[in-house]
Amino acid sequence: MSESANLPIDPRQFERDKARVERGFWAKVRRTLGQVPFLEEAVAAYYCATDRQTPVQVKVILMGALAYFVMPADMIPDFIAWFGFADDAAVLALAIRSVEPHIKDHHRHQARAIIAGKAVGDSDAREGTGRTA
Repeated sequence: MSESANLPIDPRQFERDKARVERGFWAKVRRTLGQVPFLEEAVAAYYCATDRQTPVQVKVILMGALAYFVMPADMIPDFIAWFGFADDAAVLALAIRSVEPHIKDHHRHQARAIIAGKAVGDSDAREGTGRTA
């Protein structure tokens, strides 16, 4: 995280990314459940990004990566078999690796609970821990 701590923050871009994630994250999770091997990591990243205790720099990085995941049009369209999510996985993996210490066990536990069968998109799932960015 030491390298990313020096990144400049564009508040307008952060707000756009956050809005995109708020609008489309749970719908994307529902659509890709069982198709995307990194979905649990994406959900854990979401919970970290919306946790009040997460530093702003970390939220910026994760919201940017999650916004890319949610975008309907990206470098490799998601409908292309096997390759469609490769760019999403790469962007998320890089973001997660750069902020790994901030993704806590409780974020991962929440993600596992959602992926294991809790109805994704329910109000309690969207609220996560009740904490917001």
